[in-house]
Amino acid sequence: MAKGIRDTDYLAISTRIRAMENGLLSRERMEQLLEARTGEDTAKLLQESGYPDLDASRPEAMDAAIAAIREETFRDLADGAPDTRYLDFFRVRYDYHNAKAAVKAAALGTNPETMFSGLGRVPAEELLGDPDGLPGELGAAVAEAKEILETTRDPQLSDIALDRHMYADLCAIADGTGSAFLQGYVRLMIDTENLRALVRTLRMGRNADFLKGVLLDGGELDADSVLSVANGGSLPELYAPTPLAAAAESGAEAVKGASLTAFEKLCDDAAMDYLTAAQFVPFGDAPLVAYLAAKETEYTNLRILLLGRAAGLSADVIRSRLRAGYV
Repeated sequence: MAKGIRDTDYLAISTRIRAMENGLLSRERMEQLLEARTGEDTAKLLQESGYPDLDASRPEAMDAAIAAIREETFRDLADGAPDTRYLDFFRVRYDYHNAKAAVKAAALGTNPETMFSGLGRVPAEELLGDPDGLPGELGAAVAEAKEILETTRDPQLSDIALDRHMYADLCAIADGTGSAFLQGYVRLMIDTENLRALVRTLRMGRNADFLKGVLLDGGELDADSVLSVANGGSLPELYAPTPLAAAAESGAEAVKGASLTAFEKLCDDAAMDYLTAAQFVPFGDAPLVAYLAAKETEYTNLRILLLGRAAGLSADVIRSRLRAGYV
């Protein structure tokens, strides 16, 4: 917890969040959405849950509507949050999404505005100018990514550099708040991204040198431990004592050719397992972090469900792709 801010300073916002949690889409409501007979029935259920009409036949409009809801949530909680860095933590990834768009557009001489998100900490247009003055790691990240792209013409290397800076930014914010809960969440995020990188590397038949270039620092498992699997070690054995044990088992199967869908779901579910511990915290920063993360998962699930229904996928297929919810 940041110096001068105590758990009791979160009493008011924790009370609000407990009330707002009642509005999260429960497993039962998601099942109702999944089994709804018509689009009209789906729209009615969503409206009862406080959502506008989300038309999956127009994905861009649907995404814009969800983005507007995200922004409303940020604004709503900013007024009562004793430390707004917790909100910044969840805005960071939009800054780096915008940075990737800006860097690539600059290299190609195109306009990236249609790809920009308005959910970052800074207006996306600022990423098109001088990177000095951008918050956290963002300025250095943009400068490095531009240099890499100009030198190598490889957008993947540019994205890897931006991702590394993004997680460094997240670590810095978490450390700055002093929140053990947020710090633990970041470490789990990094371990998850490194597990994903490991599984994809092995699946593609790439070597440990390639993996070394994409691994992130800051997780519970150090890079050398992860690299040991690429050099012949056991993937399930390495992750057995961690929250990612089930995901690693599925990842080992994916390396052999099984679908990545179940693996990706289990990676996300591990994060939700961690976050649900906040349900037993009466007040403090943990309920705020968990609620914001739970809303992100809810938006992901809505998108999977609505796009799946629009594509004619069966309820069972869609159900297998939905991430574990908070309630």
